[in-house]
Amino acid sequence: MTQPRFALYMQDKHPLGYELEIAQYAEARGFSEIWQADTRLARDCVVMMSAFLARTKHLRLGSGVLPIWTRNAAVIAATWSTMWELAQQTSGDPDGPSRVMLGLGAWWEPIAGRVGVKRERPLQAMREHVEAIRRLFTMEEVTYQGDFVKLDRVRLDVVFADRRPRDIPLYIGATGDKMLELAGEICDGVVLNYVVSVDYIKKAVELVAKGAAKAGKTLAQVDRPELLVCSLSDDDPAAAMFEAKKLVAYYLATEPHIMKASGVPDELIAKVQAVMSWPATEAEYIAAARVIPDDVPRMLMAVGTSAECVAKVKEYIAAGVTCPILYPMMDDIRPVVDAFADAFALESR
Repeated sequence: MTQPRFALYMQDKHPLGYELEIAQYAEARGFSEIWQADTRLARDCVVMMSAFLARTKHLRLGSGVLPIWTRNAAVIAATWSTMWELAQQTSGDPDGPSRVMLGLGAWWEPIAGRVGVKRERPLQAMREHVEAIRRLFTMEEVTYQGDFVKLDRVRLDVVFADRRPRDIPLYIGATGDKMLELAGEICDGVVLNYVVSVDYIKKAVELVAKGAAKAGKTLAQVDRPELLVCSLSDDDPAAAMFEAKKLVAYYLATEPHIMKASGVPDELIAKVQAVMSWPATEAEYIAAARVIPDDVPRMLMAVGTSAECVAKVKEYIAAGVTCPILYPMMDDIRPVVDAFADAFALESR
């Protein structure tokens, strides 16, 4: 088995300045990439990815994931084209491989509905965005007439800068069966969801392989990074467990379809939803966490000591994950970086 890459997932739990320091630390310790969230109205992935690119030289940066409904397809292509230029300059190797990746997602409720977005036919909308953006990355003129994406003789209008085609890998952030198949069929990779079981990942990888086969590809040709919560503390594993339960509570309350996909009982989902609203207060998170048994976080994420977290992540890798994207739940991220850098001897690669 090929040694996996390791990445960090940044959302909005930690201070901005600290995250920039951690990016440099993770790079020094052999991590390969950072995936920046853009799924809630918190931190913008474009701003954060650009900041990380400016502070590092080798780390790859991906959006985990950008909602397709929030920007025009041509604007998305132009934004990533600009980040591609920034990445080539800051790496010191303008002719080297791309440091940026584009992960796209179909967004979710209740945010989409509350801002007036109708998530209609997400599979078709996603296909059109991927197809159109990929063609725009060639730097050629594109005409595309879809139901959701319409381009009339459009090209990335780069006049004075580097006009080479943008070799930017495209990913779909997928949870449902049909979206997983679509990712395998039309993308360079799939960003697998977090707070899911190992058994769910095994089934998801099979669906990605099915989609790849439709396009004459093998599973090995489709990258399969996975967002993976890591609530780690060697000093206080009980505190790490409680933080993990708070995140589980959030998903039970707001995205129960993900929980059901991993076999979480309907009774537990109902219990949590009875004490949580959205947006939830800290008191609601705590109340919900108290009704969640330990075996649920242990099924859905890496939680506990360094040894326990490393062992759990190895299960996800064995299930088909090519790059664990670790989402640290504790205030200090360094122990997470150190645990996996040491366990997999990343610096020696």
